[in-house]
Amino acid sequence: MNINHLSQTFFAKTLAARRLRTALYLLLPALLLLLLVAALPLGQTILFSFSNATADDPQAAQWVAFDNYFSVFQGEFLGILTDTRWWLSVKNTIIFAFFSVSLELFFGMAIALSLNREFPYRGIVRALVLIPWAIPTIVSAQMWVWMLHDQYGIINWILTQLGLIDTGVAWLSQPSTALATIIVIDVWKSTPFMALMLLAALQTVPNELKEAARIDGATSWQTFRYIVLPIIFPAVAVAVVFRMLDALRVFDLIYIANPSDENVISMSVYARRLLFEYGKFGEGSAASVLLFLVVCGLAIIWIKVSGVIERQEH
Repeated sequence: MNINHLSQTFFAKTLAARRLRTALYLLLPALLLLLLVAALPLGQTILFSFSNATADDPQAAQWVAFDNYFSVFQGEFLGILTDTRWWLSVKNTIIFAFFSVSLELFFGMAIALSLNREFPYRGIVRALVLIPWAIPTIVSAQMWVWMLHDQYGIINWILTQLGLIDTGVAWLSQPSTALATIIVIDVWKSTPFMALMLLAALQTVPNELKEAARIDGATSWQTFRYIVLPIIFPAVAVAVVFRMLDALRVFDLIYIANPSDENVISMSVYARRLLFEYGKFGEGSAASVLLFLVVCGLAIIWIKVSGVIERQEH
């Protein structure tokens, strides 16, 4: 009995080792490609962040240790931005990511639950729901800029006709409404992605469990809360991670919708201005590295809090 047990354990370990080697061999091309397109530029950015590199002569850069990071924290470059620019960009980015992902999760779940039911032309409706997500961000951002124009935008015209406003509102130009408007645009754009991932998860829930709960007298909310949600939670956590990473790196939407407003600036836009508009490769690289650390840190915290890895292992 002990010999059989030992032999089974040995062969199981051998098989696991062979599977691991095979997986590594299959992943090797992708890892090499990732090294070329991601790791090398990231390494170069980290090196630049510790130097005084400029756009005029990046190769003549000298080592300055952590001076660029201190400069970014203090907002001191060319005397153009105030001492609060970096921290304002951090606050705007976190607010944008939190409200965007939260609203996209809420509306995405509502759409996914609706599309998970049987009704006529469900396939056509699913395809139509994906249209906002399929439109490139630059195109959709410019489209919303036109629609929200204070003089000839259709949004202001509709609100004026309904009597909700007296005159056109510059939604993307006023500091009090710009960030909220950009969040609305992002929710319209990215909710279909969240709905698609949640719909795929909902379709993995066995109908027998829901039927059993219904027979036992559970309400729709109780069925969702105690049966459906625990099953699809790993997929929900992954969808939130994907969207959170994307929202924290937001650049194109803010850059197109509000290119010149210093009150609505994200960390990516801040780093881009340092790098290309002012030619400060050192400070811009430091801001990019800080953005990378913020994104990685928040993603790790969410994965740890949600326990998605532990759930999938069990």
